[in-house]
Amino acid sequence: MTSGKNIGENIKKIRAKLGLTQDDLSKKADIKYTTLTKVESGVVKKPSIQTVAKIAKGLEVAIEELIK
Repeated sequence: MTSGKNIGENIKKIRAKLGLTQDDLSKKADIKYTTLTKVESGVVKKPSIQTVAKIAKGLEVAIEELIK
């Protein structure tokens, strides 16, 4: 698995491409807004697989898209 920074960057890139705000994605992914912002900014370097799975589902992408 790559570093948390890359996961955060990938989430941010895909989210922006879809035109979603962090608030939109946190609601779609059913995670706390603060959790999403921490993962995106790299504060949380190794988010749980459950969190990554929820974000991937919210973005409608495979988990692999976020961790590559």
